[in-house]
Amino acid sequence: MEQDRERFYSRLAQIPGVETMPSIGDWILLRVQRPNDLARRVSRKIAPGLMSVPRHVKGAVRVQVSDAKTNEEIIGVIRESVA
Repeated sequence: MEQDRERFYSRLAQIPGVETMPSIGDWILLRVQRPNDLARRVSRKIAPGLMSVPRHVKGAVRVQVSDAKTNEEIIGVIRESVA
């Protein structure tokens, strides 16, 4: 699982318009332009609960580390949303 997390984190860091932030556990914190829109899109296209907007970090979303297939789907939605 740790390898999945590290791979997911590094793939997210390569997306233009996404800034990865220090994160712990099974969640990765990302700074993005429109966090509410992105979280809504991920919930609709993949599954509710995989991404949330933390109240204490302005302009950020938290994304849950999942299995490799779901992580790739999340990356795809993020790429199309921030493009």
